[in-house]
Amino acid sequence: MHGTVERPGIVRRKPLASSGAVLGLACILAFTLLVALRPQLAPDMTGATVLNRILLVDSLLPRSAIALIAGAALGLSGALLQRVLRNPIADASTLGIAAGAQLAMTMALGFFPLLIGLPREIAAFAGGLTAVVLVLALSWRRGLDPVTVALCGMMVTLVASALSVTIILARGEYAMSIFIWGAGALNQQSWDGVIALAPRLAIGLAAAVVLIRPLTVMSLDDNSAKSLGLALHSIRLAILALAVWLSASVTAQVGIIGFLGLAAPHLARFCGARRTGQLMIAAPLAGAGLLFLTDCAVQLLSPGFSDLAPTGAATALLGGPLLLLLLPRLHSGNPLRADSAPRAGQNLAAPHRTLILLAVAFVLLIVFVLSVGRSMDGWQVATGSRFWELLPFRLPRAVVSAAAGAMLAAAGFIMQRLTGNPLASPEVLGVSAGGGAGLTAALFLFAFPSPVVMITAMTLGALIAFLLMLAISARGGFGPERLLLSGIAIGALSMAIVTVVLARGDLRGYLLLTWLSGSTNRAGSFEAWTGVISAVVLIPLLPILRRWFDILPLGGDVARSVGLSVAMSRLVLAIVAALLTTIPSFLVGPLSLTGLIAPHLARLIGFRSTMKQLLASLLLGAMLLTAADWLSRVVIFPYEVPVGLFAALIGGPYLIWFLTRKETKQ
Repeated sequence: MHGTVERPGIVRRKPLASSGAVLGLACILAFTLLVALRPQLAPDMTGATVLNRILLVDSLLPRSAIALIAGAALGLSGALLQRVLRNPIADASTLGIAAGAQLAMTMALGFFPLLIGLPREIAAFAGGLTAVVLVLALSWRRGLDPVTVALCGMMVTLVASALSVTIILARGEYAMSIFIWGAGALNQQSWDGVIALAPRLAIGLAAAVVLIRPLTVMSLDDNSAKSLGLALHSIRLAILALAVWLSASVTAQVGIIGFLGLAAPHLARFCGARRTGQLMIAAPLAGAGLLFLTDCAVQLLSPGFSDLAPTGAATALLGGPLLLLLLPRLHSGNPLRADSAPRAGQNLAAPHRTLILLAVAFVLLIVFVLSVGRSMDGWQVATGSRFWELLPFRLPRAVVSAAAGAMLAAAGFIMQRLTGNPLASPEVLGVSAGGGAGLTAALFLFAFPSPVVMITAMTLGALIAFLLMLAISARGGFGPERLLLSGIAIGALSMAIVTVVLARGDLRGYLLLTWLSGSTNRAGSFEAWTGVISAVVLIPLLPILRRWFDILPLGGDVARSVGLSVAMSRLVLAIVAALLTTIPSFLVGPLSLTGLIAPHLARLIGFRSTMKQLLASLLLGAMLLTAADWLSRVVIFPYEVPVGLFAALIGGPYLIWFLTRKETKQ
């Protein structure tokens, strides 16, 4: 297969015609069931016959048509992206295109509501194109390596999502509906959407036919393509623009349809598409069939006239398992090194003194954030009675931020030692998102779960996500590529579960949105004591496990040779790391990257020994999140940026820099 790495055991040659016939018959059967079992008004109601006909002609039929058209457009977009980038996991979701389009539309609706009459496609295309150009620019130094492109896409998605949630919370009167729409609802009330989207699909298909020869040539390496007279950069940019335009058109019309552009080309290859021309036809057909069948299933399983979940959120549930399935097939031409963590400039001559200085700096920072702030009269330093008046409001926030930062740093330290990989952290590996899936389950099982129930459910979700990630990445020796991509896959699956509830727009969705933002503006004595008690109970366990931290990074064989039970030690550390992730995620949300940054800073400063590096990580994590919380409440005063989102906006660029710096190359 051109441009991708295929495994003979997975891809079997099948006649395209028979595979297409099976998919078509499945769609016909599903539509027949949908028409026969669709909810209808009672016959004894006045005008029931006319209303049932209107529901069929102006709702069900255009919905089915737009599912076919949108699925075909996304399938074609995914095929173009995967071929032009030679990347088997490229699509609008993994490259940040969907998140960029949503951010642009959120900004347009949140800050310029009077422009709502203008075509949404303009904002969506601008946002999607900006996102993909940013991803490609960040990964250019590594030759558009598939793994680096995927990781940069993840970080752009993280930052764009953080900005979207911030705008929605700040301008909720205009933008709250963006989350409901953004989950990809296909409900239609007329044929307008079909009329708008069908010509765009026709133009895209015609352009793809014209580009078949350049796409075939581009499956070769760049030098060979240039030697055949192909204007490589111009053609690549044109194909990327076409793919982004198709994806943005669908996003503007029906919202985000997650991972369909990833699945459709692979389904086409599985069914026998080999040549470029075959793929440009089979991928749109596969995308149309997948989205149509998913939408039919959503309607058939839904009670009455309400959908069980938005179709886009339902397709997003396919993304995580599909990424996990594709992991063995993704090989980096320029792999990351597992030992590419930032190196200490020099070994500290007096690490104890540096730790004392960090502790003093932490105390001074706490005093600073409790005293300095902004009011309607400008900057003020609270002293005397004014200080004591503000203390009940500022102290709980400072305590929550410091405790959460220290615990996240400890969790990141454990994960990096456990896997021997400096890129490991609760946020990057999907452990925090797993906690969100657990919280979602608690909200479904209990109408109003108590904080204890919520924390317990989040702990179980985080633990399951972490153990699953360990099991998958262990087969590849905890290599950076498999580790990070398995974390992306688990995080995508977990966040898809969260999105299903968010899109319902009820109280549970609001609770999840508040959790996603990680706001500390309502932190009180309960949250402060929860953070303090959790830190006091969990962090002192780590010095007891010092021997494990020294031995496990050396590998399983070395650990077993010195009598260490690898499975038991990893399980215990996974449980501790899950607890150290859950409490901070409950308090400040899942988006902070403190767990990644704090251990790196400790190494950069020069701490070598396990315990000193751990203590430094704890202090630095507490300081990072405390400073982020203070900045979040003063940077756009009188409004606040939730601390979890603000920390993500700081940590996202750091991880992008880490992934693209020269030292990560072989």
